[in-house]
Amino acid sequence: MNVSMQESGCHAWPMEGQILCTRSGDGNLEIVLCPDGTDASSIGDDKSEPVVKPKSISKHGQHWKGADYLIFDTYAWWTRFPNLKFLHGSKEYREKHLNSVYKKALRTWAKWVDKNIDPKRTTIFFSSMSPFHDRSSDWNDPKAINCAEETTPIPNKSKHLNVGLNQQLFKIAEKVTQSMKMPVHFLNITTLSEYRKDAHPSFYAISEANANVSLPERKKDPKTYADCIHWCLPGLPDTWNEFLYAKIISSY
Repeated sequence: MNVSMQESGCHAWPMEGQILCTRSGDGNLEIVLCPDGTDASSIGDDKSEPVVKPKSISKHGQHWKGADYLIFDTYAWWTRFPNLKFLHGSKEYREKHLNSVYKKALRTWAKWVDKNIDPKRTTIFFSSMSPFHDRSSDWNDPKAINCAEETTPIPNKSKHLNVGLNQQLFKIAEKVTQSMKMPVHFLNITTLSEYRKDAHPSFYAISEANANVSLPERKKDPKTYADCIHWCLPGLPDTWNEFLYAKIISSY
């Protein structure tokens, strides 16, 4: 997501994404929802085989220049694939474990940011991973299946949790952002979110896959229909936004 303040007027950048403009005092707040900095397009007739194009950041990144705030995050999409193909050069495709491709993509992003973004003009945030709650064994409840019917957070706060998260990707993101020349505020929303097994839409999420399935039928099959990846709104993401807001206003 790219957030920029303009002194007057609200313009539409020629890109894929959504733009929301709202008046704020004497200026305008322009919020641009951007695609990933590195393309993750599909190849093959069934469009099921993704290929990552790290160097495509040079195309998307042009829309980031001049913003007051740039807010990045990337995680959930990667967890669907144990291995990924990526474009090496202009025509050669290689395949590696997702951790390696994730690291390559983030390093490409970091190099571009260090070279093209002015730290005197732009403040950068990187939000950490949003955990899943699709395995009740993660919170020692063998009777449950996933987040379905959960109404309270995980009560045990005395030890570190490891809930629905690829820790290696977390460490890669943390290390890459720390190694950059450009100051990056790493917003760790992961730890507090791990406790919130109760904050997902569960059976009540509507998607193309279950649009024609009634709520009683969805409740009979939580393993298939309970959404334990996305979050209810209003809800936990509002707390993440409070962290971001506190970081921004603390600089003034």
